[in-house]
This record gives sequence, C-alpha cells and structure tokens, in this order.
Amino acid sequence: MSTAVSQPAPDHVSIDPAAEWDAWRAERHRALTSPTGNLALVETRWAPAGELPDAADARTGLADTVTVTTLQRTDRVTGEDEHGLRFWDADSPAIRHFDRVDTFPYDPAWVLEASYKPVADARRIAFEHIRDNGGSRDLVVPGDITLTVDGRAYTLSAFDDDGTLLLVFGDPTNGDVTYGAGRFLFVRRTDDESRVVLDFNQAFVPPCGFSDQYNCPMPPRQNRFHLPVEAGEKLPVFRDGFDAQH
Repeated sequence: MSTAVSQPAPDHVSIDPAAEWDAWRAERHRALTSPTGNLALVETRWAPAGELPDAADARTGLADTVTVTTLQRTDRVTGEDEHGLRFWDADSPAIRHFDRVDTFPYDPAWVLEASYKPVADARRIAFEHIRDNGGSRDLVVPGDITLTVDGRAYTLSAFDDDGTLLLVFGDPTNGDVTYGAGRFLFVRRTDDESRVVLDFNQAFVPPCGFSDQYNCPMPPRQNRFHLPVEAGEKLPVFRDGFDAQH
C-alpha cells in the first residue's frame, strides 16, 4: 500500500497473521466450491404471491448433484413476504470452470481498529441492490463504525447479517482490479464493545461475483473510500473463457 493508513490495529490473537490469512483463503475456496456454495447456485425461482413452494416436489427428477432449498424475502412494494426456491448444482458450469480468486498480497497495514457506537433503536438504512434496477432495500444497521484512513474521517454503515456486522464498501479499484459493485467484509468485534477490527485482507468478492442468481447490496455513499484499498480479494478467475455473469 503506497499511502499511510492511520489507526493500525494491534496484533490480537494470531501468532502468524499471514498464516491465518492463508487458512482463510483455503476455507474460502472450499466454501465457494461446496455443493451449496456461491458457485453452485444456478437458479432462483419465486412463487406467486401467497404460495409456499415445495422443495421436495421441485427436487423430483433432478440430477443427484442438485440441492433445492427455500428462501424468503419482503416485497419492496407491498411489504408482504415472498417465498422461493434456490437450485444448487454441485456440478455447475461455474464450479467446473473455476480456478481461483486472485488476491492482493497480505498487508498488515490494512488491519485497522475502529470505534463502534451502537444506536439506540434498530435503525434501518437504504442499500441499493444490484438486481433491483436502482431500487433499494432497508437493512438494519445497529451502530456506527468510525475511523480515519489516510487522514480522512469515515463513518461506516455495516448491516446486521444474522448477528454479524457485514460491511459493503467501495473504493477506486472497483471495476478494474476488483469486483465492480464493491466488496464485502465481516467486521470483527473485540472484548471492548466500543472497538472493532476491520481486516481488509479478508475483504471478499460478494456472492453476485460468482453467480448472477444473487441480488447483492451495493456500497452506500458513506462506505466508499477515497483511496485504493489494495488488500483482500480481487476477482474470480475461470478457465476457458467462462463468465460467471452468464
């Protein structure tokens, strides 16, 4: 990283952070290529309003490599629950053509400690989603993350992802070196409730970078950094010219 980044986080529990990062990369590869990993998702099918789809019935007659699961979301217009099915194929074209995810070299300067201040109530912030044609969905942001990067102060919004803070962020590398719609990062809490750690070495390509069946949130304005975040994952690499965005 060519520019100085303030507020480096102390080394907490890892004796060898680079080795821990290598293990994280190996686990990412395993998860991406698993039978229900990001690369396996081949179809999302929404049921008509008011209907509950039957996963077992939908599974009938499909190849042994296919898994069918249910999912639910809230309709952006009516506020009603929508129910659907997802079809995962352990032998999907994306898995068969997948090689790796390119990454930046591990850089300890991109492990940053930040302040965290919970908000009193369940505050919701609008996040535009990649498949909503400019529409947005309100996600719960339980607190503010504040830090200074390269002399500029930021107040970041990380939403609640099943009890974990998930930061969706953008930076000038997007669209060229890294995934165009931004990247994701899980925020690590510490023993001090007012402090969190952002290890950008573990920034990752969102699910929509591996299958066009995902509808990923995009970074809001406050989560866009002014300098290149040269850490974490860059882009997926596929063999034989395969494009995951088929």
